[in-house]
Amino acid sequence: MADPMRIRAASKEGVVNVKVLMSHEMETGQRKDAAGKLVPAHFIQSVTAIWQGKTVLSAQWGPSVSKNPYLEFSFKGGQKGEKIQVSWIDNKGDKRTDEATIN
Repeated sequence: MADPMRIRAASKEGVVNVKVLMSHEMETGQRKDAAGKLVPAHFIQSVTAIWQGKTVLSAQWGPSVSKNPYLEFSFKGGQKGEKIQVSWIDNKGDKRTDEATIN
């Protein structure tokens, strides 16, 4: 399983700003190793953020996203002390879910 995501969520005037740093190799499938063989594609395909049981972000990614991707987004309505949950699924079926408390 991948390393935990670093998630920061801060509420200001009813708008929550969320910053997420994900740990993932994000291989495109086009790079060659030292022996000249293609390194198989391995990348995050789907990212979802859930707050209070509601999806506040849903994204579909592909192999062009960089290694250890950074994601920042905002949504209205979150309050301090509530939780936000961020999940991803990659093209090999690996999954990761982490949560943070809104400050």
